[in-house]
Amino acid sequence: MVITENTFDIVSETERLVIRPLKKSDYKDWLTEFENRAPSQHRHDKGKMDMSQCTQVWFNNLIDKHQDLAITDIAHMFAVFRKEDGVHLGMVDFSTLSRGDFQWGRIGYSIHNQYWRKGYAKEAVKEAINIAFNNLKFHRIEAHINLDNTASFNLAKGVGMEYECTRKGFIFEFGEWTDNLVYFKNSFE
Repeated sequence: MVITENTFDIVSETERLVIRPLKKSDYKDWLTEFENRAPSQHRHDKGKMDMSQCTQVWFNNLIDKHQDLAITDIAHMFAVFRKEDGVHLGMVDFSTLSRGDFQWGRIGYSIHNQYWRKGYAKEAVKEAINIAFNNLKFHRIEAHINLDNTASFNLAKGVGMEYECTRKGFIFEFGEWTDNLVYFKNSFE
């Protein structure tokens, strides 16, 4: 599958949000919101992070890496900004699992914890799925979610994704092979 639209030209807006790839000029806003994170709320929330290595040069290299991943259709990264003031709220990303006869991708999402419980994640993920189908030309999107990540599987259900199965020993994290819930949405639904 060849994506005819350059991922870095994609900009999508909702009532309250702008969803687009990061630009090198976003550095200060991006860094500020990471530095303003609250302490971790649970094991799936990184909370405050050491951002000392995240210089402008480091960030520029990150943007270049995002572009390379998009050009090769390995992954497509989108930042979520609040429309009214441009605050960086978080990220939504897509990894290509298979093209060809499948057109299959995985979605990941993260909203800075200081902006939780305001509906931003649901609004962002719902619009990002539209980007996945309309711009990135995926047919199927999956979310792979830890069994105890209630907020994440509630979000997946809230944007119209359906539970499909539990994959046993699916991903190595937290020092062990963990099970994941699989939620999906197909483009014709």
